[in-house]
Amino acid sequence: MQTTFSLAQLLDPQIAESEKILRACVHCGFCTATCPTYVLLGDELDSPRGRIYLIKEMLEHERPATADVVKHIDRCLSCLACMTTCPSGVHYMHLVDHAREHIEKTYKRPLADRVMRGLLAKVLPNPGLFRLASVAGWLAKPLAPVIDLLGMRRVAAMVRLSPGPRMAPPVQRTGTVHPAQGPRRGRVALLSGCINPVLAPSTNEAAIRLLNRHGIEVTVAAGEACCGSLSHHMGREDEALAFARNDIDAWTRELEGEGLDAILVTVSGCGTTVKDYGFMLRTDSAYADKAARVSALAMDVTEYLSTLNLQPPATPAALTVAYHSACSLQHGQKIVREPKDLLSKFGFIVKDIADGHLCCGSAGTYNILQPALAERLRDRKVANIERLKPDVIAAGNIGCITQIASGTAIPIVHTVELLDWASGGPVPEQLAALAALAPAAAG
Repeated sequence: MQTTFSLAQLLDPQIAESEKILRACVHCGFCTATCPTYVLLGDELDSPRGRIYLIKEMLEHERPATADVVKHIDRCLSCLACMTTCPSGVHYMHLVDHAREHIEKTYKRPLADRVMRGLLAKVLPNPGLFRLASVAGWLAKPLAPVIDLLGMRRVAAMVRLSPGPRMAPPVQRTGTVHPAQGPRRGRVALLSGCINPVLAPSTNEAAIRLLNRHGIEVTVAAGEACCGSLSHHMGREDEALAFARNDIDAWTRELEGEGLDAILVTVSGCGTTVKDYGFMLRTDSAYADKAARVSALAMDVTEYLSTLNLQPPATPAALTVAYHSACSLQHGQKIVREPKDLLSKFGFIVKDIADGHLCCGSAGTYNILQPALAERLRDRKVANIERLKPDVIAAGNIGCITQIASGTAIPIVHTVELLDWASGGPVPEQLAALAALAPAAAG
């Protein structure tokens, strides 16, 4: 793609990077076939290629974002399926991130939109506030249809996604060390994060048990918090970078102390962002090297487990698992085989989901900010899953787990919870009724 950025514009590192990405695009259109919004809407401007044109015009001419541009960029899930498909290596992720930052700086959204986005950016990264909001959402669940009828569809979507009344109690999770059982084979940090401690603390608990049983010491670094992903994908870059620097500092203290072999993440959306810290902070002289070091050590938990030569159970678990490959894992991190191979190794019968490259509609805050499209994508995903008639669904991202669970009665758990169970850990709460089908796995 030809560009006409001036030399003065190209002195800006962000513009220079986006110009390089734009020039890589050859208009081939392969991306349209795998873009969820184009598949649903059939609008060229709701495809990666169409959005690239809009971004190019906006950045090249230094224009403030318009309502029409914002509409089409907001509809992008950042699922990154286009990057998997693109034969030219267009790094769409960095381009759309730049566009969102530009929108945040140059476009004044309607009041209701500003309030909703501000609320999400304030509440979701804070486990205490998120816990209170979740309780309020659960209490308001019966009113969701009424809220919808009043035209507050985003609020209704948020209420419907609220967890049940049995949320985990607040527990101090950071600044803790979980020693290896037997001789220590390695030492890792595990991101506690912001959503997981409220919605699914069992995921990290399962990861810690599994790692400890295989000789890996696990630390949850003191002071770590939200990775910044949620703010980053809303274009709130100053907030995102503040979160990133905080976590980099926390992990650097561990690196300079007892050392780390890896930094593990059980939420694939967070993992994609942590692996991108080196790029995000490349122009920050105080953090560039530290950020690059952290990114180089970041791994999805299944990515790391696949290096440990785990021993499978003597008796297979023998449950049929529909494996949902989160977009941030398969497209963002290019991790496709590892989770399925681990599940198969531990005796589960793993089935791929039709159109598995298409997003479930979660995408961070997308299922709240774009509820109509998100519901259509969820229903499509659930229909494909239910055709497989699995005993359980496995996924590697809490957003996907929450989204899919809102549309089906089939139990869904994190991949690492199944691996923990199959190797001697407790039965995941969602699978208590299935424990009799796999007594060996119940440990």
